[in-house]
Amino acid sequence: MALKIIWTAAVLTLIMLFLPDVRYVFFNRIGRWLYIFLLSLSLSAFLTPLARLAALRLKILDQPAQRKVHENPTPLLGGVALTAAFVLSLLGNMILDRETVVIIATGTLVAFFSIVDDWRGLQARVKLAAQILAVSFLIYQDIVLHLFPVHTTAGQVVNIALTYLWIIGLTNAMNFIDGMDGLAAGVGAIIAFFLAVVAFQTNQYLLGWISLAVMGSCLGFLPYNFRPTRPASIFLGDAGSSFLGFTLSAIAVVGDWSDNNPIVSFAAPLLIFWVLIFDMTYITVERIVTGKVKTFRQWLEYAGKDHLHHRMYNLLGDKRKAVLFIYLLSFTLGISAIALRNARSVDGALLVIQAFLITVIVSIMDYSGRHR
Repeated sequence: MALKIIWTAAVLTLIMLFLPDVRYVFFNRIGRWLYIFLLSLSLSAFLTPLARLAALRLKILDQPAQRKVHENPTPLLGGVALTAAFVLSLLGNMILDRETVVIIATGTLVAFFSIVDDWRGLQARVKLAAQILAVSFLIYQDIVLHLFPVHTTAGQVVNIALTYLWIIGLTNAMNFIDGMDGLAAGVGAIIAFFLAVVAFQTNQYLLGWISLAVMGSCLGFLPYNFRPTRPASIFLGDAGSSFLGFTLSAIAVVGDWSDNNPIVSFAAPLLIFWVLIFDMTYITVERIVTGKVKTFRQWLEYAGKDHLHHRMYNLLGDKRKAVLFIYLLSFTLGISAIALRNARSVDGALLVIQAFLITVIVSIMDYSGRHR
């Protein structure tokens, strides 16, 4: 019943937002940012049940397995609704620059290959090749991290290598963390929120709008995926998690997250994405040390229940508590990114150290809980 009310409210909101007079009020008096957010939110809430019906009809279902925590076959294709809501909300804004178009195009490419994977199954190396192709196009369009001097060949090479590592790493980290109801969509919404806040702090309004479009599409999907007393009615699938990871990490590359301090500019997205970075780093080190993986191909194809959400579930004994714990952890570290506004370089370094210590504390809790 609650989901029907949400869907009906989404339909009514969409009708209202497409009225010319309402658009005029938002664009000229209230603010485009709120229009984009409400449009992506209502589009996602409207399209998600349709994506669920399509997944049921096409039998695109996520089947229970030993490495998974859900118990019933669940429709995929939630990522299709989320991606469509994001793209349509930005097109409805009618202000697109070159970088926005490139992010939309490459994110959609990654989502397309992931849809095929959800439907028919693809080898991990094929998906990785699609991600490399998408990042290569970003780099061709000069969407590159600028951490080292660009006037030297070595600096350019390192910047390009770090761009590949950042975007592909976070794309797969978001995919890996999508293992419990509401987790990837909720973390994606939190990351998008803090990117939007810092973007507006630094007068990057278009990046703020893009981030709010991601946030709205995540929140519109969340009621169907994270329900108080019942399992999810639909999953994001690889299409949704890969699209979220790719798009959010690309936004971070485009942005200049401090007015005049490159160290602070680097530290802000590092803190916002810290939960994903920590989970990816932890499982990589743990799997190599324990001998679970010995080659890059094994690492790429390995699937286990050793991610942060699995460990928190083992510690807390409840899936929803584990998800909420990770929400709070991500939100806590995101607040640190906001505190970097006008901060000194040493403040940025100290906050990154603080984030590291917080995750060390979490790891100690997890380790102690497992051995008890």
